[in-house]
Amino acid sequence: MNKIKLAGKTISPSKVVCIGRNYVEHIKELNNEMPDQAVIFVKPNSAISDCIVSGTDEPIHYEAEIAFVIEEGAITHVGVGLDLTKRGLQSRLKNKGLPWERAKGFDKSAVFSHFEPLVGSVQSLSMQLLINEQLIQHADYDLMIHKPSEIIDEVASFMRFENGDILMTGTPKGVGVVNKGDHFTGRIYQDKTLLIEQQWTVL
Repeated sequence: MNKIKLAGKTISPSKVVCIGRNYVEHIKELNNEMPDQAVIFVKPNSAISDCIVSGTDEPIHYEAEIAFVIEEGAITHVGVGLDLTKRGLQSRLKNKGLPWERAKGFDKSAVFSHFEPLVGSVQSLSMQLLINEQLIQHADYDLMIHKPSEIIDEVASFMRFENGDILMTGTPKGVGVVNKGDHFTGRIYQDKTLLIEQQWTVL
Protein backbone atom coordinates (compact mmCIF):
# COMPACT_ATOMS: atom_id res chain seq x y z
CA MET A 1 0.00 0.00 0.00
CA ASN A 2 1.31 3.45 -0.93
CA LYS A 3 1.77 5.95 1.87
CA ILE A 4 1.59 9.68 2.61
CA LYS A 5 3.53 11.68 5.18
CA LEU A 6 1.26 12.90 7.93
CA ALA A 7 2.75 15.18 10.60
CA GLY A 8 5.86 13.12 11.19
CA LYS A 9 4.40 9.66 10.49
CA THR A 10 3.26 7.72 7.45
CA ILE A 11 -0.18 6.28 6.74
CA SER A 12 -1.79 4.39 3.84
CA PRO A 13 -5.05 5.95 2.62
CA SER A 14 -7.49 3.44 1.21
CA LYS A 15 -8.52 5.86 -1.55
CA VAL A 16 -8.41 9.42 -2.84
CA VAL A 17 -11.81 11.07 -3.35
CA CYS A 18 -11.60 13.76 -6.03
CA ILE A 19 -13.93 16.60 -7.00
CA GLY A 20 -14.12 17.78 -10.59
CA ARG A 21 -15.39 21.10 -11.94
CA ASN A 22 -15.30 22.93 -8.61
CA TYR A 23 -13.95 26.27 -9.91
CA VAL A 24 -15.87 28.33 -12.45
CA GLU A 25 -12.82 29.56 -14.39
CA HIS A 26 -11.43 26.02 -14.74
CA ILE A 27 -14.78 24.84 -16.11
CA LYS A 28 -14.58 27.62 -18.70
CA GLU A 29 -10.97 26.91 -19.71
CA LEU A 30 -11.86 23.29 -20.58
CA ASN A 31 -15.19 24.26 -22.18
CA ASN A 32 -17.07 21.96 -19.83
CA GLU A 33 -20.70 22.29 -18.82
CA MET A 34 -21.49 23.68 -15.37
CA PRO A 35 -22.62 20.67 -13.27
CA ASP A 36 -25.74 20.89 -11.10
CA GLN A 37 -24.10 18.77 -8.39
CA ALA A 38 -20.55 17.88 -7.35
CA VAL A 39 -18.61 15.74 -9.83
CA ILE A 40 -17.05 12.96 -7.74
CA PHE A 41 -14.55 10.31 -8.78
CA VAL A 42 -12.04 8.10 -6.95
CA LYS A 43 -8.36 7.31 -7.39
CA PRO A 44 -7.07 4.07 -5.84
CA ASN A 45 -4.25 3.81 -3.32
CA SER A 46 -2.01 2.60 -6.15
CA ALA A 47 -2.24 6.10 -7.72
CA ILE A 48 -0.58 7.78 -4.72
CA SER A 49 2.95 9.10 -5.23
CA ASP A 50 5.41 11.65 -3.86
CA CYS A 51 7.02 12.32 -7.26
CA ILE A 52 5.80 13.75 -10.59
CA VAL A 53 6.42 11.63 -13.68
CA SER A 54 5.91 13.03 -17.17
CA GLY A 55 3.94 11.15 -19.80
CA THR A 56 5.43 8.56 -22.12
CA ASP A 57 2.47 7.36 -24.18
CA GLU A 58 0.72 10.76 -24.22
CA PRO A 59 0.97 14.16 -22.47
CA ILE A 60 -0.07 14.34 -18.82
CA HIS A 61 -1.69 17.48 -17.39
CA TYR A 62 -1.21 18.79 -13.83
CA GLU A 63 -4.14 19.97 -11.71
CA ALA A 64 -3.05 21.42 -8.34
CA GLU A 65 -5.54 21.24 -5.48
CA ILE A 66 -6.05 21.80 -1.78
CA ALA A 67 -6.10 18.29 -0.30
CA PHE A 68 -7.37 17.12 3.08
CA VAL A 69 -6.97 14.00 5.19
CA ILE A 70 -10.29 12.80 6.62
CA GLU A 71 -10.54 11.05 10.00
CA GLU A 72 -13.81 10.16 11.75
CA GLY A 73 -15.64 11.99 8.97
CA ALA A 74 -13.87 15.30 9.59
CA ILE A 75 -10.91 17.21 8.14
CA THR A 76 -7.78 16.82 10.27
CA HIS A 77 -4.82 17.65 8.00
CA VAL A 78 -4.14 19.72 4.87
CA GLY A 79 -1.63 19.41 2.04
CA VAL A 80 -1.01 20.10 -1.64
CA GLY A 81 -2.27 17.55 -4.14
CA LEU A 82 -1.65 17.15 -7.87
CA ASP A 83 -4.35 15.33 -9.82
CA LEU A 84 -2.42 14.17 -12.88
CA THR A 85 -4.60 13.57 -15.91
CA LYS A 86 -4.21 12.09 -19.38
CA ARG A 87 -6.29 14.88 -20.91
CA GLY A 88 -6.48 13.54 -24.44
CA LEU A 89 -7.58 10.12 -23.23
CA GLN A 90 -10.06 11.72 -20.83
CA SER A 91 -11.62 13.69 -23.70
CA ARG A 92 -11.94 10.56 -25.84
CA LEU A 93 -13.57 8.65 -22.99
CA LYS A 94 -15.96 11.52 -22.22
CA ASN A 95 -16.99 11.77 -25.87
CA LYS A 96 -17.92 8.07 -25.78
CA GLY A 97 -19.76 8.40 -22.47
CA LEU A 98 -17.26 6.08 -20.77
CA PRO A 99 -15.73 6.27 -17.25
CA TRP A 100 -12.52 8.26 -16.67
CA GLU A 101 -10.45 5.74 -14.67
CA ARG A 102 -7.93 5.11 -17.46
CA ALA A 103 -7.25 8.86 -17.62
CA LYS A 104 -7.40 9.63 -13.89
CA GLY A 105 -6.61 6.54 -11.82
CA PHE A 106 -3.35 5.36 -13.34
CA ASP A 107 -0.24 4.72 -11.20
CA LYS A 108 1.46 7.89 -9.82
CA SER A 109 -1.51 10.07 -10.83
CA ALA A 110 -2.13 11.42 -7.29
CA VAL A 111 0.94 13.30 -6.08
CA PHE A 112 1.00 14.76 -2.57
CA SER A 113 3.11 16.97 -0.36
CA HIS A 114 3.41 16.09 3.29
CA PHE A 115 0.29 16.92 5.32
CA GLU A 116 0.12 19.21 8.35
CA PRO A 117 -2.56 19.40 11.07
CA LEU A 118 -5.32 21.88 10.29
CA VAL A 119 -5.55 24.10 13.36
CA GLY A 120 -7.41 27.16 12.02
CA SER A 121 -10.49 27.36 9.81
CA VAL A 122 -10.82 25.80 6.37
CA GLN A 123 -12.14 29.14 5.14
CA SER A 124 -8.73 30.77 5.64
CA LEU A 125 -6.82 28.34 3.37
CA SER A 126 -5.35 29.07 -0.04
CA MET A 127 -3.08 27.19 -2.43
CA GLN A 128 -0.43 28.28 -4.94
CA LEU A 129 1.31 26.29 -7.66
CA LEU A 130 4.48 27.71 -9.17
CA ILE A 131 6.21 26.12 -12.16
CA ASN A 132 9.79 27.21 -12.80
CA GLU A 133 9.21 29.99 -10.24
CA GLN A 134 6.18 31.41 -12.11
CA LEU A 135 2.79 31.47 -10.37
CA ILE A 136 0.49 29.27 -12.45
CA GLN A 137 -2.48 28.34 -10.23
CA HIS A 138 -4.15 29.90 -7.21
CA ALA A 139 -7.07 28.44 -5.25
CA ASP A 140 -8.91 29.41 -2.11
CA TYR A 141 -12.07 28.59 -0.19
CA ASP A 142 -14.11 31.48 -1.59
CA LEU A 143 -13.54 30.36 -5.20
CA MET A 144 -14.85 26.82 -4.60
CA ILE A 145 -18.34 26.11 -5.91
CA HIS A 146 -18.82 23.23 -3.48
CA LYS A 147 -17.26 23.81 -0.05
CA PRO A 148 -15.38 21.02 1.74
CA SER A 149 -18.07 20.41 4.39
CA GLU A 150 -20.72 20.09 1.67
CA ILE A 151 -18.53 17.67 -0.29
CA ILE A 152 -17.91 15.48 2.76
CA ASP A 153 -21.64 15.26 3.44
CA GLU A 154 -22.46 14.41 -0.17
CA VAL A 155 -19.76 11.75 -0.44
CA ALA A 156 -20.84 10.25 2.89
CA SER A 157 -24.38 9.86 1.55
CA PHE A 158 -23.21 6.97 -0.65
CA MET A 159 -19.59 6.10 0.22
CA ARG A 160 -17.74 5.87 3.53
CA PHE A 161 -14.52 7.75 4.21
CA GLU A 162 -12.09 5.39 5.91
CA ASN A 163 -9.78 7.03 8.43
CA GLY A 164 -6.81 8.49 6.54
CA ASP A 165 -8.56 8.83 3.20
CA ILE A 166 -7.76 11.92 1.15
CA LEU A 167 -10.21 14.48 -0.24
CA MET A 168 -9.03 16.55 -3.21
CA THR A 169 -11.22 19.62 -3.62
CA GLY A 170 -10.81 20.47 -7.31
CA THR A 171 -8.44 22.55 -9.37
CA PRO A 172 -8.62 26.23 -10.36
CA LYS A 173 -7.79 27.59 -13.81
CA GLY A 174 -4.26 27.28 -15.15
CA VAL A 175 -3.90 23.55 -15.85
CA GLY A 176 -1.35 22.43 -18.43
CA VAL A 177 1.14 19.83 -19.60
CA VAL A 178 3.73 18.27 -17.28
CA ASN A 179 7.18 18.60 -18.88
CA LYS A 180 10.22 16.57 -17.83
CA GLY A 181 12.66 18.72 -15.87
CA ASP A 182 10.10 21.34 -14.82
CA HIS A 183 10.36 22.52 -11.23
CA PHE A 184 7.04 22.53 -9.34
CA THR A 185 6.46 24.34 -6.03
CA GLY A 186 3.19 23.81 -4.16
CA ARG A 187 2.22 26.02 -1.23
CA ILE A 188 -0.60 26.08 1.30
CA TYR A 189 -1.29 29.30 3.19
CA GLN A 190 -3.55 29.97 6.16
CA ASP A 191 -4.38 33.63 5.72
CA LYS A 192 -0.84 35.00 5.12
CA THR A 193 1.01 32.27 7.03
CA LEU A 194 2.83 29.67 4.92
CA LEU A 195 1.88 26.22 6.27
CA ILE A 196 3.39 23.97 3.62
CA GLU A 197 5.87 24.31 0.80
CA GLN A 198 6.70 21.28 -1.31
CA GLN A 199 9.02 21.13 -4.30
CA TRP A 200 9.21 18.54 -7.06
CA THR A 201 11.32 18.18 -10.19
CA VAL A 202 9.45 16.32 -12.93
CA LEU A 203 11.00 12.96 -13.81
